[in-house]
Amino acid sequence: MTASVVGVLSCFAVTAFGIAPLAPDAAALPKRTVIETLATPSIEAQLDELAAHHVALTRSEATRSSDTPDSLLKRAGAFDPAAAAFLRADPLARRVLQGRAGKMVHLTADASGQVQKIVVRFPAEKVEQQGSHFTRLMIERNGAGFSARTETAPLQAQVALGSGVIRTSLFAATDDANIPDAIASQMADMFSGDIDFHRELRKGDRFSIVYETLTADGEPITWDGGVGRLLAGEFTNNGRTYSAVWFKDNASGKGSFYGFDGQSKRRAFLASPMEFSRITSGFAMRFHPILQTWRQHNGTDYGAPTGTAVRSVGDGVVEMAGWQNGFGNVVHVRHSGDRTTVYAHLSKIDVKKGQRIEQGQRIGAVGATGWATGPHLHFEFRVGGRHMDPRVIARASEAVTLPNYAKAQFQQTVASVKTQLSVAETMDGVSAAD
Repeated sequence: MTASVVGVLSCFAVTAFGIAPLAPDAAALPKRTVIETLATPSIEAQLDELAAHHVALTRSEATRSSDTPDSLLKRAGAFDPAAAAFLRADPLARRVLQGRAGKMVHLTADASGQVQKIVVRFPAEKVEQQGSHFTRLMIERNGAGFSARTETAPLQAQVALGSGVIRTSLFAATDDANIPDAIASQMADMFSGDIDFHRELRKGDRFSIVYETLTADGEPITWDGGVGRLLAGEFTNNGRTYSAVWFKDNASGKGSFYGFDGQSKRRAFLASPMEFSRITSGFAMRFHPILQTWRQHNGTDYGAPTGTAVRSVGDGVVEMAGWQNGFGNVVHVRHSGDRTTVYAHLSKIDVKKGQRIEQGQRIGAVGATGWATGPHLHFEFRVGGRHMDPRVIARASEAVTLPNYAKAQFQQTVASVKTQLSVAETMDGVSAAD
């Protein structure tokens, strides 16, 4: 037995010897010092190269209502009397400071502050292009002088995500999440058939959205809210979640909001003639502020600043557009099914009698004409001459259906936005580019 144990231990010893490192000891290796002289450029050559290098200043600014050519250039870090004189004298260059403020100015100057180029971006001249294009004004130095030219270019859309929680109001929540007011208004419109944003919001309600931000030459625009369309959204109100997506039918060219199940969010009549406002007097008995008596209020009053856009709640034909006794400036629109809507106390009327209009089209602006104690819109819905509660009619009106041929394309769109909404939901009260 002893011999066997010794034999086994001998095998282990051989094995240990077999796996021992075979590399030489680093301490025993020879060492060698290498000294090499490196050539360095002369100081004079380096200074000459720096002198030949042209330093340029590039800066972006937005025009202000109080700006002059000199103040704009000074704020952008340029000191160039010739450029300021050109901005004052040239018909095209004068447009930099003409009209409303907020134009995007991108200025390039040399080391001495002399202007080399100015690129100015602002809304397109044609109203129908302002949601999709912008104007680019180019001012360039040509020797001792300058030249100016304008061109129209398309805006580019980028996708942004956002989410928020209702604590006091919809707009307060979107402000906290840095979501533009224009998108908040579209969200209220998207879910107006499901949620009464005037009465049914609850503290703790949540929303997640996907929307477009617009850029001009890669820079976010500063006018008209800087946004495009709301693309998709989910809103949890009082424990119930509603989902919707914007879908444009390529065949008809028309777009609308749809639930993920393909049911249209759009009905024959919108719930409100304004994108978002507060109801100051509903369809009920009230104490008339001018006549000082209790009487039935046959419409809905919406409080809003003078000039706020008023839209038609449905397709129809303008039956009347003008002045009418206590209504002041008023528009009557005749719809199918012997239905009529009335928009009163307007400060401005944008349609004419006999004109055919579409749902959502602007027909005028909020005012205080006629018997009105302050700026608001008085809105009525009549069926066969009888006054009806507009919100009841809107919710009961027929829905616009999705065509069968578009359902496959619609499902692809829904699958795409579901992923984006899942990401938006994790953002917890912020908004950012996708």
